[in-house]
Amino acid sequence: MGDDSSDHETPTRRDYVKYGGAIVGSGLFAGCTGEGDSGAMPTTDSGTATDSAPTTDTEATEPTAADSSYSVEMAPVGEVTFESPPERWVAYDGGYADMAVALGRADGLAGSGYAKRYYRSIYDELPGVDVPEDPLETFPEVRTKEAFYEIDADVHLYDPQMLVNWFDWDRSDVEEISENVAPFFANLIFRRSDDWHTYRYYTLYEAFEKVAAMFQTQDRYEAFSALHDEFIASIQAELPSEEERPRVLLTYEGTDEPSTFSPYRLKDKGTSKKQWRDLGVKDALAGTDIENLSTTNRGELDYENLLEVDPDVILIRGQERKSAEEFRDVVLGYMQDHPVGSELTAVENERVYRGGYLNQGPIQNLFLTERAAKQIYPEVFGRVTGDEELFDRQRVADIVNGSI
Repeated sequence: MGDDSSDHETPTRRDYVKYGGAIVGSGLFAGCTGEGDSGAMPTTDSGTATDSAPTTDTEATEPTAADSSYSVEMAPVGEVTFESPPERWVAYDGGYADMAVALGRADGLAGSGYAKRYYRSIYDELPGVDVPEDPLETFPEVRTKEAFYEIDADVHLYDPQMLVNWFDWDRSDVEEISENVAPFFANLIFRRSDDWHTYRYYTLYEAFEKVAAMFQTQDRYEAFSALHDEFIASIQAELPSEEERPRVLLTYEGTDEPSTFSPYRLKDKGTSKKQWRDLGVKDALAGTDIENLSTTNRGELDYENLLEVDPDVILIRGQERKSAEEFRDVVLGYMQDHPVGSELTAVENERVYRGGYLNQGPIQNLFLTERAAKQIYPEVFGRVTGDEELFDRQRVADIVNGSI
């Protein structure tokens, strides 16, 4: 992306939000070549990985009586100083947008980097929780400097290194928008298979805690964290023994008549796999040399490849605009009529389901975990098309609306 800053009147630096020392030198991308983590996930007493590990570097610095500013650190941007909590925000993906909604900041939504993948129907089940549609219709793909200038938000929930690697930005472009409009504050966490992501990752709740500190809404974060932990513990207490759990293939194919499938590996500890790890599912690709879908790996599997693996359950992403019933009629129906696909165990047993969102925040994760529990263990949690609720919708709505 070229430097087109000459096309803009350079606005005065915002008084209420700024990078502390991060803008000096190379600090804007602090941690890009270091500060990695081991990728190990914490476990519950049952040994199932979760995403709710506590962090030690998240709390915002306490403002003094004479200085209301506070700072929050997050890789890769480093430490960011805010004079007051940001009001208007833009998020690249639905996961970070969902965090802001969970923290009671839906009214500040000003646009999205990829509105098409921000799935919002779940909010219909939460009394009093609404997300404005106009900003998403006006700014559905905020990826250019011109769009950031036009929106003029207070904070950008984007990993800036993603803009450099996916959309050909230069670091000078990132610094320009950070200086002239507002800072970037996010970390791409939905997968951990991109070679360019050499700085530390965060679990879903680690990233959520950072965003809560940025918005100064730690009380809502703490309430969500407690609800999440209780919910996951109640699910894990009912899981069948490991030998009774099905072998699951998570894949991507966005068409109605799938002929090839892009593989996801459940061993990847990105947040998009969180529900499957929490549910202790077996990866059908374990023991193979098939790698996770990433920026550099775009390999696909055909039906013959799938038949060699022959998973018990197939989860297909890219189908979230369909209802469960429509998915069964259209996608599963096509696979049942396919000469090779029809031989798959998962197809024969009608255990092919929608695979969930690529990006998920804390509210979305509750719904997706409930759905996944029914998909994988229907004999325990009920059928996925059933009405049984595994967590309290009203409690979620109360937290979002500040009744904690």
